[in-house]
Amino acid sequence: MTTAALIVAAGRGTRAAGGLPKQYAQLGGASALARTLGVLLEHPAIDVVVVAIAEADRALYDAAIGGGHPRLVPPALGGATRQRSVLNGLRALAPLSPSRVLIHDAARPFLTGEIVERVLGALERGPGAIAAVPLADTLKRAGPGGRIAATLDRAGLWRAQTPQGFRFEAILKAHEAALAAGREDLTDDAAVAEWAGLPVELVEGSEANVKLTTAEDLAMAARAVETGAAAPTRVRTGQGFDVHRFTLGDHVWLCGVRIPHTHALEGHSDADVGLHALTDALLGAIGDGDIGEHFPNTDPAWRGAASHLFLADAARRVRARGGAISNVDVTLLCEAPKIAPHREAMRARIAEVLELDISRVAVKATTTEGLGFTGRREGIAAMAVATVVLR
Repeated sequence: MTTAALIVAAGRGTRAAGGLPKQYAQLGGASALARTLGVLLEHPAIDVVVVAIAEADRALYDAAIGGGHPRLVPPALGGATRQRSVLNGLRALAPLSPSRVLIHDAARPFLTGEIVERVLGALERGPGAIAAVPLADTLKRAGPGGRIAATLDRAGLWRAQTPQGFRFEAILKAHEAALAAGREDLTDDAAVAEWAGLPVELVEGSEANVKLTTAEDLAMAARAVETGAAAPTRVRTGQGFDVHRFTLGDHVWLCGVRIPHTHALEGHSDADVGLHALTDALLGAIGDGDIGEHFPNTDPAWRGAASHLFLADAARRVRARGGAISNVDVTLLCEAPKIAPHREAMRARIAEVLELDISRVAVKATTTEGLGFTGRREGIAAMAVATVVLR
């Protein structure tokens, strides 16, 4: 059974985010869209994800997703209404023939894997299911002059959330039929399903799964991210290892610092073995390939390139998954040059590139007691470890 996810991110509401569409508002170093994507792309039950975006937001979208993801397909263009955006996204998924689909609002960045599982579980029992929470507040109907006209019975009332899950062919047909009937006033996909006669089950959502609508919502969400109260976290650790041989030259680049030496390191780029290992550690923490995949040594664009560009790209990929770098640790293995005089400059440079406090960066060095290629002074090796927190 193939499961697709469609994220609706074509809205143009900008007042809440100071001129940006709210789905691109920054929450703790990652956009709301990136945080939403992170949950769905990392969930083992999701096979493919598409995002419906406004054509004018393509640059914002590209920045939000970083380098992309193997399960993320090219975005679909949104329409003038949410219904049109969803239909365009469903049509983009149709050639992939998914059996079921989750439709989720990009402006709900605090989605959890548990909610996803509850909705998918309900799809085993019927054609539709949505996350929702029972109404807890007392309802009042307003009369003339803003005075209360009546108190309403809240029994059996729920507040609908997303994701809303459906058998794919059923919801696609329902959306196509609604468009053909001129019904573009339906406010969510469950309403489209209800109009088409499809039963939809309510499953437990979460009060934390809020939709960001106002500037106050965004401010509260940013505070929740900063304090760690926004959503459960997952800690990922990656490791990297790299080696470069010595060649003719008068300096080496190590951890972003130029160090005079009797030889240079041989490589397609600047051969910074420390930053290469650290780049691979970050990529490993998020399961996103390695440095050779993203910056192949067969590409002339990277000949002589400064390796901090590779490290910055890996950090951007972490943020695009809704992640934050907790700490990094690099160990250099060499007989020479001496690392201790340059250690603090290396830590500072890595901290600058990764936008971390220097206290979260460690650089160490050791020899191999004259053993092996490093002991024979034929080159330098580096090992690195990176810890990433995904929300």
